[in-house]
Amino acid sequence: MTLSLSPNTQAILLLTAPLMVGRGASQPDLLSPSEYMRLARHLRENDLQPADLILSNAQKALSTCKPVMDEDRLKKLLGRGLALSLALDHWHSRAIWVVSRADAGYPRRLKDRLREGAPPVIYCCGNIKLLETGGLAVVGSRNADDALIDYTLSVGQLAARAHKTIVSGGARGVDQAAMRGALEAGGNVCGVLPDSLEKAAMNSENRAPLLDGQLVLISPYDPGAKFSVGNAMQRNKLIYALADASLVVNADVNKGGTWAGASEQLDKLKYIPVFIRSTGEPSAGLDGLQKKGALLWPNPQDADSFKKVFTSAAPTHALAKFGTSELFSDDAPPLTDQLPMETDPVSAGSSLESNNAVKSHQQRSAAHEDSRLAAQTREAAEPFRQGTSPGERLFSLVREEIKRLLSGTAKKQAEIASALGVTNAQANIWLERLAEEGSIEKQKKPAGYIAKKTRLLE
Repeated sequence: MTLSLSPNTQAILLLTAPLMVGRGASQPDLLSPSEYMRLARHLRENDLQPADLILSNAQKALSTCKPVMDEDRLKKLLGRGLALSLALDHWHSRAIWVVSRADAGYPRRLKDRLREGAPPVIYCCGNIKLLETGGLAVVGSRNADDALIDYTLSVGQLAARAHKTIVSGGARGVDQAAMRGALEAGGNVCGVLPDSLEKAAMNSENRAPLLDGQLVLISPYDPGAKFSVGNAMQRNKLIYALADASLVVNADVNKGGTWAGASEQLDKLKYIPVFIRSTGEPSAGLDGLQKKGALLWPNPQDADSFKKVFTSAAPTHALAKFGTSELFSDDAPPLTDQLPMETDPVSAGSSLESNNAVKSHQQRSAAHEDSRLAAQTREAAEPFRQGTSPGERLFSLVREEIKRLLSGTAKKQAEIASALGVTNAQANIWLERLAEEGSIEKQKKPAGYIAKKTRLLE
């Protein structure tokens, strides 16, 4: 992975990251996540992106931001070019690299599930591809006895045999036992750390799995950050968001990060099914989570039965990227896909060239048209099969309606929002998702979106 940063990522780091290299340096007045999000929205509304704050038109862009952010504060943050350069060199020596929400490599699972809560930047070391593999999140207490450690080791080993990634928090006790069990059995692991990423990256025990592509370590906090309870609590969301299912090995009632993270999943977020250990010593904490809706871990004994745990729990936890309550609730936070101009100019140009090439083949025979319509009918019906989530069924209807609106004619976001009777922000969410999946294209001249036509085989 390269440490070469896009201008967008450089700007986001300058605005939000402490760039903790060396000692004694005073910490600047960084933008909080909510402040950055407000700035990002304002930039997008003015057809700007974060990179415009550091490129040739920076002063004009800064002046545009005065209604939402103090200009002198922005200048001070953006003037930390030397600090950023030193930080990049420091991270490079430890094989740490950075990905921001403006990058195509940013974990899609985090954007889809955390939405506005997705960290602006993530610091990483290891195989980034593991962040999209899902798997089993294993969480529990730092203070676990030998019996629980042995139990957790066996879970990690079985996950490896079933080719399922272990996702955990890297803390001593249960977290490290699950990760160690998987790695020793040749499996893959995602470690989501609340602190000290650079220390973990240099740990001799992590070196081999990092080099072999078995391990990725990530953190939403500066690689040199020290431990804090608040950061540990906040990173729990990332652990659950990166997994397909979770197992709580032990927890204290109404106390600690394990209880807080699992309760948040059960009561509010509901990204994935939450299982609890169902053998061994009883636990008041696990009993409390079961009352909240946690499922008993079925104790699979082989790889095949381990895999079935994921499929058996999926129908009751078939979570859509955008649930219906989130789409139409006035209280729902905007999704992270509303970040300013999070597209690659090269990709956008390629998309436009592809669109022009497709236009030269618009003449279809009647037989091809019938085939196209039949394919559309099958595509529209697919999301309504049993087990598909309500959000996906709704989005299927949205997809077809937007494609009809854009058939043969490019339209701007505001026109689409007006035609659908939704806000510009909601229309943007749908359009960004459709563009990403390839159903529509965003073009520059004339500016707007247009349906992407598919060439049928002769």
